[in-house]
Amino acid sequence: MKYVLISICMGMLAGSVLAAGPLVSTPPMGWNSYDSYGTYCHEQACYDNLDVFVKIFKPVGYEYFVIDGGWYIEYDFQPGTISPVRGKGHSVNMNEQGYFVPSKCYFPNGLKGITAECHKNGVKFGVHFLRGIPRKAVELNTPIQGTKYHAQDIANTNSFCIWNHHTYGVDMSKPGAQEYYDGWIQQLADWGVDFIKADDIVTYPAEIEAVQKAIEKCGRSIVLSLSPGSRVLGTEVGLYEKADMLRVTGDVWDCQDDIDMCFDSWLTWQYVPVREGFWFDMDMIPFGELRIMTPKRLPGEWVRKGAHRIDRFSIPQKQTFMTMRAMSASPLMMGGVLMTLDSNSLELLTNQKMIACNQNGVMGHLVRNAGGVQYWIVAEAGSNGKKGWIGIFNRTDQLKPSVSITVGRLGLDTAKTYRFHNIWDNQEVSLQEDTFDIKPNGCIFIQYDQVN
Repeated sequence: MKYVLISICMGMLAGSVLAAGPLVSTPPMGWNSYDSYGTYCHEQACYDNLDVFVKIFKPVGYEYFVIDGGWYIEYDFQPGTISPVRGKGHSVNMNEQGYFVPSKCYFPNGLKGITAECHKNGVKFGVHFLRGIPRKAVELNTPIQGTKYHAQDIANTNSFCIWNHHTYGVDMSKPGAQEYYDGWIQQLADWGVDFIKADDIVTYPAEIEAVQKAIEKCGRSIVLSLSPGSRVLGTEVGLYEKADMLRVTGDVWDCQDDIDMCFDSWLTWQYVPVREGFWFDMDMIPFGELRIMTPKRLPGEWVRKGAHRIDRFSIPQKQTFMTMRAMSASPLMMGGVLMTLDSNSLELLTNQKMIACNQNGVMGHLVRNAGGVQYWIVAEAGSNGKKGWIGIFNRTDQLKPSVSITVGRLGLDTAKTYRFHNIWDNQEVSLQEDTFDIKPNGCIFIQYDQVN
């Protein structure tokens, strides 16, 4: 088993707590369109998923409805469909200020109607945001609103996203640069955006700070999520935590390697001190129908991302996935199509005991690792360790039969008596008397409560 560690300046982290209260006091919960629609999410898909979201997910605490990348891209369609011709789109839609606006092909009525429908139902609306200024704006040399400067004055054409060719970076040392970001964020705020997933930004501290400053000026409370997580700079966590969420994994898909990647991340970040209301994000939950708009995979294409399918997880893998998310206090952002979601996935995602563990907002830690079985524990906030949750994970692809679990192995007080509840089986258990068969890549998820 490999463990990927990120270099972290611990002294700097310990002193980097903001004075202001947290915007999101518990890990955000919601839906993001990327796993299901990629960069091809369209207006009707938003309304259809939102309807299910409001009826089923909002009542148990899910709050954010986020349209991921591609909402400003113009595509050619396959004849008689709204499915895109293979490729990255032929152009982007942009206004005279050089800000992206919704595409005419997938959002002919803009985003304000979807935003209004979210707000009418008590749901907060979010969008994907790509670092920088549109290349199209640089080509046209659009004016920067409220200044004498233009796009070419602030663009850094040597700074660009390696997997998206729509923007150049902004040179924040240039006059007009902050004003560009101020106007861009203000446009989103005026649309009613409540959540921004800022992408290709974690290795660009100056532009992170520019986005943060712009949000502070815009007159609207906006949750800021920083991505991607595969290139996090340990020396910048003090800046990252001025946002609300930080991706700490690469893209997570429906394969065991990506579950392992999340465990590696959890091990890395389990003891890192950060401010209240800042959350380490292990990416979205790829359950159910995925990549619904994506044509068949081409030779050499990234296998993990794949093409249209139902997720490839077993039920034990899904239980492990959700237990890990709950106990690590990672935001719960569902990624699959909501209208076709299978009953097993739905039960896991809406389990109130799992949600209570996640919303406890405390990252658990590893207490034992033996024979391919890991024991993790997290205490309920304010309980002095008398209440909490236990995860026993089979980190192998072999059945682990008759695993015995004792209070001592979990680091609990052996002089005390506890009540234990197996969450996924929904039954009381006795650690003194019971043993557990843990399925390959599966887990046991237990809630504990000290009774004397």
